[in-house]
Amino acid sequence: MTGAELLAVFAAGVGAGAINTVVGSGTLITFPVLLAVGVPPVTAVVSNALGLIPGSISGAIGYRRELAGQRRRLVKLGSGALCGGLAGATLLLALPSTAFDTVVPVLVTVALVLVLLQPRIAAWSRRRRARTGRATRPDGGPLLYTGLTLASVYGGYFTAAQGIIYFSLMGMAIDDTAQRLNAVKNVLAALVNSVAALFFLFVADFDWTAVALIAAGSALGGQIGASVGRRLSPALLRGAVVVIGSAALAQLIAR
Repeated sequence: MTGAELLAVFAAGVGAGAINTVVGSGTLITFPVLLAVGVPPVTAVVSNALGLIPGSISGAIGYRRELAGQRRRLVKLGSGALCGGLAGATLLLALPSTAFDTVVPVLVTVALVLVLLQPRIAAWSRRRRARTGRATRPDGGPLLYTGLTLASVYGGYFTAAQGIIYFSLMGMAIDDTAQRLNAVKNVLAALVNSVAALFFLFVADFDWTAVALIAAGSALGGQIGASVGRRLSPALLRGAVVVIGSAALAQLIAR
């Protein structure tokens, strides 16, 4: 890489780390940049997955206050994320690169609609629980576990916009604040990226220069994203998810 290309990959890592912490879909910044500087597609995917791990961990640390009291929830949902991420990483090497091209825009569109409707759906769920006397499950129940596991399969395959899908699913099933759910989203993304990258270490080729640049940039970006994201009101956080998610959707369709 030239000096300008090195700087571009590092800057993409910073942007991806920040956006992933606040919303998700940072891969849609780093992946095109890696392709533009000449990294082959599959190598770009696996290098990106490994490089973004420090950013995911950095973002989770930045949200550590919001993670307090969520250990049992993280253990339950994290087990599904690990299994799904490993399955997705396996599929990346087994399926053609176009396998998810059709389904991904549909998933992101549905997730954005759910984010927009989440306040109304949550209010309806509270009224329904009040009538039936049933309390919400802290971990969201089996439907959420299944949904997040399937979303993690996609995350292990490509990762783009997985955070938006996590956020929308948890907002539907768990009665908690948007910031606390966003903190859980960051941990789940870190788990998926980590298990996928660990798998790739044994079976795929990396561009280690790209990995190092994205890792350094995303670690910095994760702290920036946590600082900004935790200050957003629930409405602004949902708005950020929708705006960035819509841009991600447009880029996915354009691909």
